[in-house]
Amino acid sequence: MKSPSGIGQTVIERSDEKWPDVVALRLKLKGLESFKASNGTATLEAAVSSQNEGQRVRLSKDGKEDQPLDKNSPFWMEIRPVGSDGKPAKVVPLKDGYFEMTLPKAFFEGNPKSITLDWIDFYR
Repeated sequence: MKSPSGIGQTVIERSDEKWPDVVALRLKLKGLESFKASNGTATLEAAVSSQNEGQRVRLSKDGKEDQPLDKNSPFWMEIRPVGSDGKPAKVVPLKDGYFEMTLPKAFFEGNPKSITLDWIDFYR
């Protein structure tokens, strides 16, 4: 998805009886101040901040920022900043890169008809 303004929303509806085994997203943004994915019953929230010592990813579920998700959660989602060369980016803001993520399988339990994605680029 491209987002010229840096702020956007989209709804994705499944076209088959069930979702594919892998649902991967690429957000062509410079930074990721806020990302939300909602399936009607659960909402994942994420943000990537840039610090001198590197990147930090914050991931939570259902508005519970005080209970961040970790890699042991079935809702954990890796967020990978990728540079214009297709290699992992070490610095944010990205220049002609994107943020890549694969939505967790647990997010598709109950086989929702659609999912809603919202994002804000902090370098808009």
